[in-house]
Amino acid sequence: YILHIFLFQRSTSDWGYVEDDDKIGLYSYKVQSTITSRLANTMIQAKMVNNAKRSQHIVFDVQVPKGAFIDNFTMDVNGITFTSKIREKSEARKMYSQAKAKGKAAGIVRSNALDMENFKTEVNVPPGTRIQFELHYHEMIRRKLSSYEHVISVKPGRLAKHMEVDVRIIEPQGLRYVHVPNSLGDHFDGITTISKGEKKAHVSFKPTMAQQRKCPTCSSTAVDGNFVVQYDVNRETTGGELEIFNGYFIHFFAPENLDPLPKNILFVIDVSGSMWGLKMKQTIEAMKAILSELRAADQFSLIDFNHNVRCWRDNLVSATPAQVEDAKKYIQAIHPNGGTNINEALLRATFILNEAQNLGMLDPNSVSMIVLVSDGDPTVGELKLTTIQKNVKQSIKDEFSLFCLGIGFDVDYDFLQRIATDNRGMAQRIFGNQETSAQMKNFYNQVSTPLLKKIQFNYPQESVSDVTQSSFHNYFGGSEIVVAGKVDTDNLQHLESIVTATAANAELVMETLRDVEELDGFMKKDKYADPEFTRKLWAYLTVNQMLAERNTAPTAALKRNITKSILQMSLDHHIVTPFTAMLIENAEKDEIMLADQPKDPRRGCCPGQCLSIPAWANVTAVPVSFMPEQRSPPVSSLSINRGKIVVNGQLIGAKKTENKKLNTYFGKIGFYFKAKGLKVEITTETITLKDGSYSITLTWSDTGHIIRKQLLVSMKKENNVTITVGKEMSFMVLLHRVWKNHPVNVDFLGIYIPPENQFSPAAHGLIGQFTSEPEVYIHHQRTGQAPEKPQATMEVKGNKLTVTRGLQKDYRTDRVLGTDVQCWFVHNSGKGFIDGHYKDYLVPHLYSFMKKP
Repeated sequence: YILHIFLFQRSTSDWGYVEDDDKIGLYSYKVQSTITSRLANTMIQAKMVNNAKRSQHIVFDVQVPKGAFIDNFTMDVNGITFTSKIREKSEARKMYSQAKAKGKAAGIVRSNALDMENFKTEVNVPPGTRIQFELHYHEMIRRKLSSYEHVISVKPGRLAKHMEVDVRIIEPQGLRYVHVPNSLGDHFDGITTISKGEKKAHVSFKPTMAQQRKCPTCSSTAVDGNFVVQYDVNRETTGGELEIFNGYFIHFFAPENLDPLPKNILFVIDVSGSMWGLKMKQTIEAMKAILSELRAADQFSLIDFNHNVRCWRDNLVSATPAQVEDAKKYIQAIHPNGGTNINEALLRATFILNEAQNLGMLDPNSVSMIVLVSDGDPTVGELKLTTIQKNVKQSIKDEFSLFCLGIGFDVDYDFLQRIATDNRGMAQRIFGNQETSAQMKNFYNQVSTPLLKKIQFNYPQESVSDVTQSSFHNYFGGSEIVVAGKVDTDNLQHLESIVTATAANAELVMETLRDVEELDGFMKKDKYADPEFTRKLWAYLTVNQMLAERNTAPTAALKRNITKSILQMSLDHHIVTPFTAMLIENAEKDEIMLADQPKDPRRGCCPGQCLSIPAWANVTAVPVSFMPEQRSPPVSSLSINRGKIVVNGQLIGAKKTENKKLNTYFGKIGFYFKAKGLKVEITTETITLKDGSYSITLTWSDTGHIIRKQLLVSMKKENNVTITVGKEMSFMVLLHRVWKNHPVNVDFLGIYIPPENQFSPAAHGLIGQFTSEPEVYIHHQRTGQAPEKPQATMEVKGNKLTVTRGLQKDYRTDRVLGTDVQCWFVHNSGKGFIDGHYKDYLVPHLYSFMKKP
């Protein structure tokens, strides 16, 4: 979530803040989390103050676990409180638009759903402003590898005078153990305290400001990571536990002491060009470790694919030491290149498993599965995702499971989730970094020990209703199945004796029923226990089940009905889902914000024209505002890094003037990597990579990757091109298409540069000079020539400039129409704001280096 707010100055008082170099003090950073029978309610609160003599941005940036439901957000600015409410998405957008038209809209929130979703609030506040942020969310703690793991992102970003992470655990079944690994690093060894009773535990992490410092003289904080609490509960031998409270039941199912079933597993590995480098190295390392964990009773094979599909073995083979060793050698020899044919690869895998089953080669009690590892969208063969999903579903026929590992930030994780859920599996995003191998092995360990297959839970209709889940395909060791529903407390005797779980290879009778009166008394005596935990768990599971069913709905009518049910559940239980939005407003309702989650987690936009633009993208000033004097298209230098990389853009003009002004745009952008001898030229028609006499040209109708001398050029059809240089930097060029018969506008390019790029202080050019943001002080706001365009005085680089408030287009969320953004406009072609004169940035050729003004 990203929230930009501009607020006016109000009175303030001293908080006793802790200042950082930017004079922003973090007075308090507090995390409180309470787990009641696996339901975790978490609150993150930050109190900050701006002690600078100028307005500044104050940022509240937290990460929320994927799958958690945000249910409340409040903000207090100098005693003015903003509160939230949940509305149907279109209704919320309409209310926000109406507020915006009246000048009451303060900001908008967008989500970017990864494994940890970001909720980022950025507030521009005057000097002396004090502000408090508070975010609430809840989630069900999942059991993995025989323990529950509660993960809280703790990244305050600066030293805090008061810091506290407080976790309380209330488990009626009783606690076996509580463990807090040193996930924040050895720096904090011995600071966490754990107090454990029979059914309750308290974990506390309160580092002093001195303990937070990276070093005794450092002004930066070492608190930057995940705070992790692991625990498990006491279990009955049957593995079943029923808890009934306030009209709902929760059934926890985690049998142990069962022998693992043999498995038949196909590993399908993406070896296309985009997997080049660290991602492929980590994948090979993980796969070699995973192969070593295969059991003698298992059967397996490997498929690797790019634009072609290859099989290590055309059929399943037993996991003997010799076969495993041969498979490791095959993987070690993989060299990534080419496109991505996901459809053909998955169909080949399903064919191998189906053929083995038809020939009677599979143990009747064995479990069959496919594990797909990929980092990108299909670029070869079948490209339509819905068709691939349909093809795989028809081929698998509910006979085995598909698990998907999506590697990297640009993978279509939503598609992988749909195709996995559709085929009785699960998906997980793996980020392409140093931890890739460990993340892959952890995912495999979760799904590699099948104990029961095709489980069916049976509940007496006299006792229960609205059961959120009634059947499962497989149960894996160390995990847990949770079922919830509404219960008639007058018929509990039926529930105790009849509940069973049947599976293809076993039958277990659940006769463990938590005493209702005992549980009721226990919960009401504990002031930290959530009295609504059964209702919230039931709602959490129900909404997630309906979201999964919606993905696999065979008809549009059924999908609409499921959507209506999800919406009603969201409103009834006050949670943000893909079909609701959160309105945030003050008591007077004269400032309003919108928290809006797009349906596609990779894109920060509403339905319609959507872009796959990374969250780091900073939009540049396009169209270019100054008027060149030359007749031929001039070339403007954008940025230079260490004298080794140049990025220049060639200007083109609109078809005719408007209001006596001719708008100019970038029609061609050139990248020159001098040390590598590589040039990349991007126009509105083609993308060309040149290396001496070698040259390759693609058009915007292509999707694919080019790798040359560790330079990666990735293209998305009619959308964007990303150029990645090792780990240090990347650039994105976005294509803007207009109606070819438009009387004025022309196609043009936009360039996006992430702030994480490792530019040197020597970087310069129209954009390059701002990679290190200059100090800017805006004051003396006053009425301009037009009432809707106020003026102000800007102090920058030792100059005092008159600037005008106006609107600029941000094309990150809508590349056709753009989104209006409030900006300060500098007059006189940027004189006093840019170094030198704008003509200093004109160069003779597309790959020319400019002289610093």
